[in-house]
Amino acid sequence: MKELLRTNDNVLLSYAAALLRDAGIAAVQLDTHTSILEGSIGAIPRRLMVPDDDHAAAAALIEQAMADVAASAATEVPE
Repeated sequence: MKELLRTNDNVLLSYAAALLRDAGIAAVQLDTHTSILEGSIGAIPRRLMVPDDDHAAAAALIEQAMADVAASAATEVPE
């Protein structure tokens, strides 16, 4: 297993896990219980791990998704 993502952002973790699941890539979230034990103040980031063989594809998928989100946010016109 290789680390794909390390963050305190629960929304980002959920989004990444959903993208990977839809692509058929198994992912495991580590440090969830440790993060809860420390009081959920976000001091301990959680890790999203993927199999070694899927790491390159998973990294490309997440990178493209983040680029799409950034592009979408940049083109939105506030009302």
